[in-house]
Amino acid sequence: FLISLSNEVNANNKDQIIKKLKDTLNLNFDFEQNINGKIEFGNCTIHYPKKMFCMYSKKNKVLVSNGKSLVIKSTSSYYRYPLDKTPLNFILDKNFLLKKISELKEENINNSLIKFTIKEDNQFIEIFFDINDHNLIGWQTIDIYQNTAVTLLYSVKSNQVVNEKIFKVPLQN
Repeated sequence: FLISLSNEVNANNKDQIIKKLKDTLNLNFDFEQNINGKIEFGNCTIHYPKKMFCMYSKKNKVLVSNGKSLVIKSTSSYYRYPLDKTPLNFILDKNFLLKKISELKEENINNSLIKFTIKEDNQFIEIFFDINDHNLIGWQTIDIYQNTAVTLLYSVKSNQVVNEKIFKVPLQN
């Protein structure tokens, strides 16, 4: 009986996450990003499919994805990558996430998080959802330099009005 109840709860969590994600056009959130112990903060907007704009709190740094390219620009540096060579290519693809989540087994962490582990095209991604409201609340990836990158989301709001102009990739100075 307990095993049956546990499977029902798990199925319900997965179903609720899928439903919430299907209904999500965009997300706005504050974030904390830890890449090998270097911690940064900021605010991001994700607009499905594959668009993202993040303004970091310090260093006048932005990260922008227009769906094809990913640019990270600060006052002293400019990096441009093909989006499909980064883990964000999968995180920003709602249809990909929906397909993977429906196929994968979820992992309940401390009765507060639901984790899905995705292995795709030599990319390893752990994606986290809140167990109560089923919001996306973070991910962990290995970046192109083999650094572990953990991104935690706070104050998540969905389906806000978004100015599409923010997803225009900035030019190099």
